[in-house]
Amino acid sequence: MAEELTKEEKQRLKEERRKAFEAAHPELAAKRKEAEQKKQKAEAKITEVIGQIEEMSLNDQQAARINKMNDLRAKGIDPFGHSFARTHRSSELFALYGGKTLEELNEINAEVSIAGRIMSKRRMGKLGFVHLLDRDGRIQIVINQRVVGDEVYDLFKSADLGDIVGVKGKVMKTNAGELSVEVHEYTHLTKALRPLPEKFHGLTDKEERYRRRYVDLIVNDSSREIAILRPRIISAIRRYMDSHGFLEVETPILQPTLGGASARPFVTHHNTLDKDFYLRIATELPLKRLIVGGMEGVYEIGRIFRNEGMDLKHNPEFTSMEAYLAYSDLEGMMKFNEDLFETVALEVFGKTDFEFMGKTISLKAPFRRLDMTDAVKEYTGIDFRQITDVEEALRLAAENNVEVAPHQHTVGNIISLFFDAFVEDKIIQPTFIYGHPIEISPLAKKDPKDPRFTQRFELEICGIEFDNAFTELNDPIDQRERFENQLKLKELGDDEASELDEDYLEAMEYGLPPTGGIGIGIDRFIMLLCGVDSIRDVLLFPTMKQRGE
Repeated sequence: MAEELTKEEKQRLKEERRKAFEAAHPELAAKRKEAEQKKQKAEAKITEVIGQIEEMSLNDQQAARINKMNDLRAKGIDPFGHSFARTHRSSELFALYGGKTLEELNEINAEVSIAGRIMSKRRMGKLGFVHLLDRDGRIQIVINQRVVGDEVYDLFKSADLGDIVGVKGKVMKTNAGELSVEVHEYTHLTKALRPLPEKFHGLTDKEERYRRRYVDLIVNDSSREIAILRPRIISAIRRYMDSHGFLEVETPILQPTLGGASARPFVTHHNTLDKDFYLRIATELPLKRLIVGGMEGVYEIGRIFRNEGMDLKHNPEFTSMEAYLAYSDLEGMMKFNEDLFETVALEVFGKTDFEFMGKTISLKAPFRRLDMTDAVKEYTGIDFRQITDVEEALRLAAENNVEVAPHQHTVGNIISLFFDAFVEDKIIQPTFIYGHPIEISPLAKKDPKDPRFTQRFELEICGIEFDNAFTELNDPIDQRERFENQLKLKELGDDEASELDEDYLEAMEYGLPPTGGIGIGIDRFIMLLCGVDSIRDVLLFPTMKQRGE
């Protein structure tokens, strides 16, 4: 029985067939393209008309809200009020009183003060029911006209969804058993001049969710939950690092020399110095300078900037953690990586199994280990260990439709390209891919058993790279040669090649101890733990095209 194709393989095969059909039937391909363009124009027109209608409706609602704002001012109430003293958030009330009966609550007679945004509102005669939203969730308040009086009840009646109010009152339960606060005092805090959207739906609105995150956080509980989980996860990472003897440090974002990774940079200009600087593409070289200085174990969690594309896994600015530990190596970093992921998962979520990209992923150590060249052989049948001639490697690449750029004409680069094309998307469970070719690893120590390869690994999960680690290269003579080779690649058109950093080489000449280093993509780790497929879902403000672009 033939092995069933993966989703990615089916998609790749479908795309190849489409291109072959278009090449064989150019006239039909042109007609298909023309029809698709007409369809896109029609859809754009429909979206424009709907937007105009919604804008007209929005303008009417805003006008009504502005009138209410003016009415508040006429009554001597500031529509955009002042501080309000809260005693509890919604989650605290549920934790303290959610398990109590109505009779027990009457006996306790707890007076509380809460504040939040009006998310729902209904009236039954002289009773009003409102759900307030605070950071932790929703809680109901009950407004009785006989208790608060006509003036306050009228103020409640005039409130709109989205307004922010504060109330003081008694914790109770309704006849339906819902924990609520019976309002004794009602304070208007902020008038919302725009109505909340009913819901988000479709791709266009998903894009708007990312652009208008402030609205997304109000109406989507899952987005707010991820926004709260993210700092909890990062705090757990910090606790792990601090408890294992690492020192948290800060290194410059503005860098005079490009290095520490292979990536296109953002460039800015320092006016006083009249000099161009790069926004850092990695924190590696400054952190290793600190290891030279005797700090022995350091880490930094911070923003990295790479002038590259945007997709489900990439954002031009993202958060990474790089860590370096003197007297460690590749194996030490593997054990560190496993323990960190498992510990954080258990601390924040109490489990090690997570649903991610449609798969159940286990972060229970140990993770699988797989040599890159062996992995290529496993999936393609080609043993690149036996290939030393670049012409033979280029021939194999051509036969397998692997595109090789001019600066990639080495056996090592071609091994990496084969891995990307035929292996990476097959890896589901956490797997350390190690043994990277020296050509793509300018900062990693050579493998003493085979100097064509390095002591480097990448952690792959669901075909996504989560981190990158080395036994750090600490030979300054070898490092200079690697930097010089990077300059040659830049001349051949590799715009991601590193520059020669003389200051770093000088630091190495003072003596860099044997060191293990790792860089972890914090955003991707949070994606996995939160079970979302897009990096934009774990960034509060992802990079987006402007409206209308």
